[in-house]
Formats: sequence, structure tokens, C-alpha cells
Amino acid sequence: MTDSAPRTLQCWLPAWQRFDRTHPLRVLLQRADHLSTGAEGYLGGLAAYFVCEGGMAAAALTRDYLAGDAGDACWLSADPAWVQPDMTGARLLACGQLPLGLDEAEELAEPLQAMFAEEGMRLEVSSAHRWHLRLPAQSALPEFAAPETALGEDLYEHLPQGAQARRWRVLFNEVQVLLHQHPLNAQRRERGLPPINSLWFWGGGVLPSRVDTALRGVIGDDLLLLALAKRAGIPVQRHARLDSTQPGWLIDLQDQPADAIASEWWPGLQKLCKREPIQFAFASGERYLHRPWHRLRWWRRSKA
Repeated sequence: MTDSAPRTLQCWLPAWQRFDRTHPLRVLLQRADHLSTGAEGYLGGLAAYFVCEGGMAAAALTRDYLAGDAGDACWLSADPAWVQPDMTGARLLACGQLPLGLDEAEELAEPLQAMFAEEGMRLEVSSAHRWHLRLPAQSALPEFAAPETALGEDLYEHLPQGAQARRWRVLFNEVQVLLHQHPLNAQRRERGLPPINSLWFWGGGVLPSRVDTALRGVIGDDLLLLALAKRAGIPVQRHARLDSTQPGWLIDLQDQPADAIASEWWPGLQKLCKREPIQFAFASGERYLHRPWHRLRWWRRSKA
């Protein structure tokens, strides 16, 4: 995706399947140029826009953005999550986006901090929704699945595997026991709120020494995107008007519902499409390039 970033606006969108055939964006793209398939998923999409020396260590990047102290330590995201048992196992229903205040987060984390300390780790509540584990230097970590991969699915199919994974599966279970017993979760249920009954480990590694991008700036509020932009030294607009956006900028809509894109974002996107080229990249890999003169392609009809 970075090859055309200096010349065109970039718009990052949810998976193509979330847009029905009558959505104004799909109607617009009937007349656009269909490009080769691009990156898929959340981390894949970010990696297409940002190149991190040493790998995209999401935990270290977000910790440094929130607290400024990632240093050269090894970090692992341990985000508060809601797990729901079912007939065949358990499902990850939410992660990092639950209604939770900072005071509640710190109260829930307190017994876990003692448990992790016994393992030589330090649990940090970086924000209400983002928790991090500071690990001993040179810690060997198994491969952890990003939350987006496991949401709505049997979480046990997404737990780490291999020789290094056993310790983390044990810790995962111990965390669930402690949180299940926490009185604050009983209070949350009484208030009709989902419990915080698990942590999701992901994004481990050391802060990249360098982050490069061809983007000139970003519009969005995703935490990891903001962290990458800061590390790459490009400006960020969190609540910008789209009509002031310049070529080479990325508009991040990948976590917006399709209905919200149609109602809230479409008027601004439509104006931009009349003014300059925009490359639309969907989380499912589809990519389109729309140029202002493409509106004259009246003979084109969608086959999707």
C-alpha cells in the first residue's frame, strides 16, 4: 500500500463483506479500478503502511505511546477481556473495548499483579482498556493471536501452541480463576455489565528502533495506529474534517460499522472523491483506486 501513498489519499476500511450491494461506497466503486489483492486483517493492514525494524511489537509500541517508558524491555499486551463459556468450550466476546473505568481496572488488576510478580513479570495498567506485562529481557515468547483473530470463536483454538506455550496457558487459566472470584465482577453483573473475566495476551516484543512509512499523516483514533504514527514522526488528526485531508494521508475507518460509514463519513468521502484520487483498502484484502473522472464511467455495473 505504501507505494502510492505520497500521491493519493488512502482509506482503510472494514472487510468488503460488511458492505451490502446498495451501500454508497460499493456503488461508487463500480466505476473504480480494481487493484491486486492487498494485506488482510488488522495487523496485516498496519504492516502494509508501516515498516518496523525488528517487527511490529504492538505491546511495546502502545505502552510507549501511553506511558513513554517502553525502553528496551520486552512487553506483552494483556488486555482485559470477556469470555463466555458455551457447550463446547468458551468464546472470546470482547477484548479491550469493554465499559471499564480506570479505578475498576486497577482494582481488578491488583490480585493479578501479585501473581505475575511471582513469575518475574510486572503487570501495568497503562489505561483502563490497555494493560501490559513487562517481561524479563530476552524473554522467549510463543506466537500469540491478535484479538481480532479470536473474537467470537472458541478461544482455546487460538491459545499459543508449542514448547513455550504451556506456561502461558497455565497463566491464562490462573488469571481466569482470580478474576472469576473478584467481587467487582459480581457487582458488574448486578449492574448489567459484562464481567472482566480474562486477559488476552498478544503483540509481544521489544520497541522497534525505527518505524518507516510513506504516509504523510493519519486520521484516526486506533491506539496502535497512533503509536506507529508517532514513532514514524508523522502528524495525526484524531477528529479532523475530511475536506481538509491532503494526498498521502491515511483515513482509518477499518473499525467503523458499515452503516456509520454510510451515514457519518460518506458525505466527506464523496466530496474527496470528486476532488482527488483515493485508494480504498478493505480489511479483507480488496483494493480499489478511484479517480475523480471515474464518475464518467456510467456504463460500468457491479458484478459483486
